[in-house]
Amino acid sequence: MAKGYWIARVDIRDGERYKDYVAAAKPAFEKYGAKFLARGGEFTELEGKARARNVVIEFPSHQAAVNCYNSPEYQIAARIRQEVADAEMVVVEGA
Repeated sequence: MAKGYWIARVDIRDGERYKDYVAAAKPAFEKYGAKFLARGGEFTELEGKARARNVVIEFPSHQAAVNCYNSPEYQIAARIRQEVADAEMVVVEGA
């Protein structure tokens, strides 16, 4: 079964409240088997407009990644994130 990956590009507007998002998202990530492969860190902008924070999260399957995002647990966290950050997020199937 192919794994699923969240790819998120984020600009945080309120760093203190973003910590609330991280704490609120943790139960969903644990429930759906999330493994963080990249979480911020140095990056090199090659094409297009980059955002300040780039995150790649691996899940056991594409469906688990989608289910995590749509879960009641994550939607609580998503509302916080949407108030304090601008982001693009996709789920992709991978090896």
